[in-house]
Amino acid sequence: MARQEHLRASTGRAQGLLAAGGLLGALAASSCCILPLVLFGLGVSGAWIGNFTQLASYQQYFIAATLVFLGGGYWLVYRSRKLACAVGDACARPLSNRPVMFGLVAATVLVIAAVAFDLLAPIFLS
Repeated sequence: MARQEHLRASTGRAQGLLAAGGLLGALAASSCCILPLVLFGLGVSGAWIGNFTQLASYQQYFIAATLVFLGGGYWLVYRSRKLACAVGDACARPLSNRPVMFGLVAATVLVIAAVAFDLLAPIFLS
């Protein structure tokens, strides 16, 4: 029983770390294109925003790393729902995965937006 509680705790930490890694990777992947537009839309300006375009050459690496984090995060979230537990144990009522799922979905949306922006920008800007 103690081993199963330890497994649940380590799975919860891993889910959080993978969701955070996915969010950071998604922000990095969108930093060359979407992030400057969002900052400009919020009223933030300055010559330093142009420095984000230098990260465009690394975007495919950011996207690949983010996909690894997202894949691992989704796998852990859905696997943790399937862990067997005896009635009355501490794990009989599983903890909520809402913050982790929110982070994973937000990172997924950001990555899709970054990829879509790269594909659609030449069409709309030409």
